[in-house]
Amino acid sequence: MKSPKPDYVHETLDPEDWGAMRELGHKMVDDMLDYMETVAERRPWQRAPESVKAHFNAGVPLDPQPADQIYDEFLEYVLPYPIGNIHPRFWGWIFGTGTVMGALAEFLAAAMNTNAGDIDHHSANHVEKQVLSWVKEMLGYPSSASGLLTSGCSAANLIGLTVARNAKAGYDLRREGVKASKKKMVLYASQEIHSSIQKAVEILGLGSDALRRMPVNENFEIDLEALKEAIAQDRAKRNHPFCVVGAAGTTNTGAVDDLNGLADICEEEDLWLHVDGAFGAWAALAPGASGKVAGMGRADSLALDLHKWMYLQYEIGCILVRHDEEHKKAFFLRPDYLARVEGGRGMTGGDLPWLTDYGYQLSRNFRALKAWMSIKEHGSRKYGRLIQQNIDQAQYFAQLVKAAPELELMAPVPLNVVCFRYISPELEEGKLDDLNQQIMVELQERGIAVPSGTRIGGKFALHIANTNHRSSWEDFHTLASEVIRLGEQISRYL
Repeated sequence: MKSPKPDYVHETLDPEDWGAMRELGHKMVDDMLDYMETVAERRPWQRAPESVKAHFNAGVPLDPQPADQIYDEFLEYVLPYPIGNIHPRFWGWIFGTGTVMGALAEFLAAAMNTNAGDIDHHSANHVEKQVLSWVKEMLGYPSSASGLLTSGCSAANLIGLTVARNAKAGYDLRREGVKASKKKMVLYASQEIHSSIQKAVEILGLGSDALRRMPVNENFEIDLEALKEAIAQDRAKRNHPFCVVGAAGTTNTGAVDDLNGLADICEEEDLWLHVDGAFGAWAALAPGASGKVAGMGRADSLALDLHKWMYLQYEIGCILVRHDEEHKKAFFLRPDYLARVEGGRGMTGGDLPWLTDYGYQLSRNFRALKAWMSIKEHGSRKYGRLIQQNIDQAQYFAQLVKAAPELELMAPVPLNVVCFRYISPELEEGKLDDLNQQIMVELQERGIAVPSGTRIGGKFALHIANTNHRSSWEDFHTLASEVIRLGEQISRYL
């Protein structure tokens, strides 16, 4: 059959000059390896000036621009102004630091441009299956559990609580909706639980009032007696308790709830136990800290991140669910255009479960590759040593705080989070809050270090979370010294 020749010129997005693009790609790799190798020589963070911000107000390009000029713009306007979390003195919030292999793996995955959501007989799904198997093995979670890699723990918490809600509803909630529930569904967590839990509860249509925030003890762990009393009260009001959320490492203080105690209560009360182990779950690998997360393997679902305390590039989190069928029932949907072919032939004829059957995303990037390559490069024992090193460094810093009369420890340090502040007997509490906020800002603005801030017992505290494989012991000594120096300087003007 003769095909009519089209009257337009065929175009593609591939380079016109592959040689020139290859040369530019090699330069990018060299530049980025230099950038990571010399990270400690730069400031942890610097503010983007107004001229840089103004650069991003330009309209959409209508015509092509040379690739080398685009890269030059990146070097001038983007690269010098990151959030800074790959620096050894970045401890703000709870950020991971990334690895060299992880960065290279991201390039490889992007070049493959695989959709890791469905379709059989392609490598990405097998890589993710193996990574999930390794995660379960490292954390002592049942090998029969289902799992899924996610964008982070916010997504993992949403998926886990979706399964919990549907499994414990007592009716076909997917078909009939939340409004069909004859009783108000309620769940429980400590007042220290991460905000993503409330967001998930709201997205699930339960309303934030359904989340019962339990008081904590002096170690910021959920009060088990208060929890049992709250469950009893809800049952007396004819509400429907269905889930308890435990914390394996809270954001504020790193506290770990009594997970065995929570598991016992959930078994007695027929409740689902979901554990938010965003970063703290990985304490299971640390030789001296694994006991702190004892009971985590009893959870019905476990959410965690690999871009925090496994040091991988953003984004990669994980949800594990003990009950594979309940997990799949919450999300499985197979339209005609995704029907599978029986007999093992063709692209949809395999027997590996499709990952999209376990979450809400159909399109998913190949985030498993960086985990697969990094874990192979270093091995789980080295990760365990690094996690233990971070914990030991946090304990060391806590001792520096306790030894300095100008500093005050604001909370216990069970893992890798330290909350502290500068104190001065001449200043009242309100002034101390102002002083410590200014210390935090000056540390950041002067490029000394990056802590963040929080409130402990209503008082402002400097907050460091050590999930940084590049931090040295000297870095923490520098932080303590600089906080004292800045505190003395700033307090003269308050």
